[in-house]
Amino acid sequence: MSSEPLVVAEGVRKVYRTGPKEVVALREVSFEVHPGELVAVRGRSGSGKTTLLNQVGGLDRPDAGRVVVDGREVTALSEDDLLGLRRDVVGFVFQSFGLIPVLSAAENVGVPMRLARTPVAEREERVRTLLALVGLERHANQRPYELSGGQRQRVAIARALANRPRLLIADEPTGQLDSQTGRQIMELLRALVRSEGVTALVATHDPSLITLADRVLEIADGVVHEAVRA
Repeated sequence: MSSEPLVVAEGVRKVYRTGPKEVVALREVSFEVHPGELVAVRGRSGSGKTTLLNQVGGLDRPDAGRVVVDGREVTALSEDDLLGLRRDVVGFVFQSFGLIPVLSAAENVGVPMRLARTPVAEREERVRTLLALVGLERHANQRPYELSGGQRQRVAIARALANRPRLLIADEPTGQLDSQTGRQIMELLRALVRSEGVTALVATHDPSLITLADRVLEIADGVVHEAVRA
């Protein structure tokens, strides 16, 4: 494992304001994630997990502190550079799958490569490889409504890996799945971290899934600390 961290968060603070009311979502959060790790972020709903992932992935900006991903200071990037980061360096998997309903599984996986203007032959080969990797090569032409929840999440994971990101961010990827399917998805993520050489930061509140992580960051009331494993 590399000694240089892929993700560095230093003193990250995020406050949401609704009129005179303030909600502190993150309180001076600091942590590191090293290449090749699968790090789980554990906490109850509303604890700040999604807010934390959004800061790392450049989907939101903190009020204070800094985040560095793959040597780039995310918190200082322009909007264009953030788009580049999300296209080339970070892949996202969401609880709601986020697939395009009118596109087939293969077409959904290919979307990031179309945006990156990957040559057609290379794109099609990468789509075939990824669908095989997540066990869906026989479902390439099916649309999301023809797939189960677990299959849709597998398509979403394949899509997130399309442009060979260094960091995979997954926000409650098993939240809409039954416990058995959820564990299969987490085991798939674990396997992909090893086979694809990707680093993963996964938010979950499911204690049965935590055992698959290399490390666990516990978040409560916007405060993060590393959990002690039993």
